[in-house]
Amino acid sequence: MECAFGITGKDYVLLCSDMAAGRSIIRMKSDENKIKALGPHLAMAYGGEPGDTNNFAEYVERNMRLYHIRNHYPLLPASASAWIRRTLAESIRSRNPYAVNLLLAGYDTTTSKPHLYWIDYLGTKAVVPYAAHGMGVYVSLSTMDKWWFNDMNKREGVEVLKKCIDEVQKRITVHFNFNCILIDKDGIHNINIDSQDPLAELESESKAASGDIVVDAPNSPLDVGVTA
Repeated sequence: MECAFGITGKDYVLLCSDMAAGRSIIRMKSDENKIKALGPHLAMAYGGEPGDTNNFAEYVERNMRLYHIRNHYPLLPASASAWIRRTLAESIRSRNPYAVNLLLAGYDTTTSKPHLYWIDYLGTKAVVPYAAHGMGVYVSLSTMDKWWFNDMNKREGVEVLKKCIDEVQKRITVHFNFNCILIDKDGIHNINIDSQDPLAELESESKAASGDIVVDAPNSPLDVGVTA
């Protein structure tokens, strides 16, 4: 049982995922991080079979880091989505397929545009302005369809995300705790979606720490030369 949301705005992407981990009707953890940072401006929220999700997320993260080390710049969202989609498409045709659904979100620093991709375990990919995976699909897509519009600012995007979470909490019998991030030109930021004004807290924390707050972001690669 999982639930994940993604919403694009004027110059940012919001990514949100539940934090439950369990088997059948038993909940074993309520603080599982299901969002993996793949680069300075790229992250994905994943769900599916527990073993497959962890293995696939680590596999993708390490390949993205390897590309960064070899080429001295991170893979852009469009290229990353194509590689991830092909990896899932190849795995479904092998003896060891990955049962993983994911939302890939990123900010393209070359075009200053946000990107959001809906990808499922069959290797299907769609470029979308907003998306959901898991149980939240049944109650959140209509909410996004009603309240989402082009060029939303960050505060408006957070309000739409809160409406989706409220619908899930009211209309689905399973209780979820959510972990949310915001991706913009400055990188990946954690936001506390339960607070009354998450953006105000983010700004105050950024000023106090005089730096970005990131979620499991990989370290910058070593400056090593590639010789023939």
